[in-house]
Order: sequence, then structure tokens, then C-alpha cells
Amino acid sequence: MIYFQKGSPSTELTREELKAGLYEALGKLGDCKKVLAIPPDITRLHSQSGLLTEMTWEFFGERLKDILPSIGTHVPMTEDEISMMFGKTPKSLFRVHDWRDGFITMGDVPSDFVREISEGAVDYPIPIQVDNLVANGRHDLILSIGQVVPHEVIGMANHNKNVFIGTGGKEGINKSHFLGAAYGMERIMGRADTPVKKVLNYGAEHFASHLPIVYVLTVVEKGKSGRIVVRGLYIGDDLECFYKAAELSLKVNFFMLDKPLKKVVVYLEPTEFKSTWLGNKSVYRTRMAIADEGELIVLAPGLREFGEDAGNDAIIRKYGYAGTPKVLELVKTNDDLKNGLGAAAHLIHGSSEGRFSITYCPGHLSKEEIESVSFNYADLAGMLKRYDPGKMKDGFNILPDGEEVFYISNPALGLWAHEGRFK
Repeated sequence: MIYFQKGSPSTELTREELKAGLYEALGKLGDCKKVLAIPPDITRLHSQSGLLTEMTWEFFGERLKDILPSIGTHVPMTEDEISMMFGKTPKSLFRVHDWRDGFITMGDVPSDFVREISEGAVDYPIPIQVDNLVANGRHDLILSIGQVVPHEVIGMANHNKNVFIGTGGKEGINKSHFLGAAYGMERIMGRADTPVKKVLNYGAEHFASHLPIVYVLTVVEKGKSGRIVVRGLYIGDDLECFYKAAELSLKVNFFMLDKPLKKVVVYLEPTEFKSTWLGNKSVYRTRMAIADEGELIVLAPGLREFGEDAGNDAIIRKYGYAGTPKVLELVKTNDDLKNGLGAAAHLIHGSSEGRFSITYCPGHLSKEEIESVSFNYADLAGMLKRYDPGKMKDGFNILPDGEEVFYISNPALGLWAHEGRFK
């Protein structure tokens, strides 16, 4: 059921309204004595999940026993990042998820179900895995907090993805990500019902219905002034709150363009984007908008690595962003990719499939490193001078020499497409 809902394309929820809505919902949940909060990590800084987690701590006090950021395969949060995102929330409450060893398998989604929903793209069972603390912590309330926004793997991010992927295990993460990549990103992004979502819904219904999970979902937009605006807050314990949030997200986070874009410039905020593992949002959130033979320029002052995990980083350096046909063939013959399907999926996600060029302008990686993974390289200082984020606005810009570029200040906040590629 839904405990609170408020949102529209013109809504601007203030801090006080967010707190009132959250407290109204929490007040309906009874006398909870042991609470676990699962917010996203610093890579979802603008989701307002940090603020809502801080408000959750203020509401429950000592009854909030644990906070488990849903880092998935990302690196654990630093103390500075925790302070930046979660404010005054005590650091002693934070736990670290171990996606390689710190989880249990609750059950397997059968291969015949996966084969059917993927239309034969993959044929294997997918385990539903969660952190030990989620499964065995004996909490009487688990709050999954996060933002619903178009996503390359599942279609629309958050809801039970925050739990089963964000606090999941290696096999479940790898197989679900490869399912999405093999099925096709362009068939997934911006959709609420996708093969990956159906797998997680199956797991929630068959293996995790006993867990006392309540979802706290935001819909966030970057307003015309450049300020982050909360357009919606939906709190509930089933799929209804997700579908309502997804419907609103499509209205404020999805941008349908009249024509393909010839040149796109994306800025990656250095606090949020330090790897191509995350920074390639610039690629897959724009790939349905960019014209054949077009160009994507990625301004990445914080970029210092490819994969957030050492193993994934090594795979990216070894194979590069080779495109779907090549990666699917490599998976058949290389054990490191067979055992790291999540990284294989990422290699697909980060490719333009040869349709357009991708030029990275990194702050901390060399020209040789960038070119070794099939990207073009350009000097960051020179490109920042030409495409100054302080002077450009989101959308179309005409430079002094007459060049037209489409600028995106944060690719994590939306999905861009033109009608010819979004069916």
C-alpha cells in the first residue's frame, strides 16, 4: 500500500514538505524498534536520499540501528562522502556492503522464466541475493531510500533494485546486468516493466516477501535555474509507489528531441564521477539522441580510473569498450568475462556501437590509457576553455564561432532520445 504520495511536473517539495511527508508515512508503520535504512551512495548525491536518511535518523533516534549504503560494486563511501551526503547522521551507524562475500542467496529465478522474458537473449537462472544484514538482521522495518530515474540496466532505477542489486552478490549483479545488456539498452531505458525488473519482482514475490521493506522514492529534476528540485515523493511497500514515481520521472527526466544531435558535451562533476564505470552515463543516457557520425565530448575532471573495482578495472583495460557483437563473442571464449558478466555488460553500455565518436577529457588518466579502451582523447584544459561549463546552459548552445552543441551538466539526472531511436 502507499503511505504517502505527492508529486507532479510542477511540484517543488521543500525540505519541510519532504520531512512532513516522510514523518507522515513513518507514523503509519507502527512501533518499530529496530530499523535498517538502505540509501544509495555518493553516486546518487542529488537524489535527496542523504537528506531523507538524516530525517529518518531524527525520527527514530536510537531505534535506527544500521545504515547500509547500497553500493553494489562501487567502492565503499569515505567519511568525507558520508558527511557530505548524510549531514549530521552518526557515522557509527554506517555499515559496508561486501558484494563478493557478505551476502546470502535467497532463491533462484528459474532459467525458463529468464529465457521467456528475455525473448531468448539469455538462458540461465539468476540468484536473488542480499546483504547478510538485510536477510538476518532481524529488523522490524527496512527502509529502501532512493531516486526513480531512467536507467540503462533495469529501465527505471530504484525500488527493489536498491535492495537486490545495491546490496546483492556477485552472481546476481553480474547476471542481471548482462541480461539487460544482451536484451538491449534501447529496449529498456525509460521503461518501468523490463526483463530485469521482472526478475527482481519475481524474487521479491517468491523469496523476500517476509522482509519488512518500505520504499521511500524521490523524483528529482534539475530546474531551469540549475537548482535541484524534488518533483515527487512516494512511500509504500509494494509496486504501486514505484509505478507512480516512474510515471512522473518520465515526464521530468526524459527528454524527447525533434532531431538527432550532431555534437553533445557532457560535464561529469568530479565529486560524483571518478571512473568510466559511472561516467559512461554520459554515453548510454545520450546514445539514443546522438546522430550517426555525431560526436560526444565528455569533460571529466575527476576521472582517475575505469572500474570502481580492481577486477573490473582490469577487464576494461584488457578488452575496452568493443561494442555488443564483439563483447558477446568474447564472453563465449574468455573465462574472465564469463565469470564477470557485469563487467561484460558494462563494456556494451560504454560503446557507441560504432555509430558516433566518444572523446573523453580526463583529469587523471593519460592519453594512452583513454585510447587503449577505444575512446578518443582530448586535453581537459583546452576543452574546458572551449566548452566552459560555467558559461553554457543545459540544452542547445551556440559558441562564438557559430558551432552548435547540446550541453548536459549531469547525465545522471535524465535520458535523452529522438523519436527515430525511441520506439
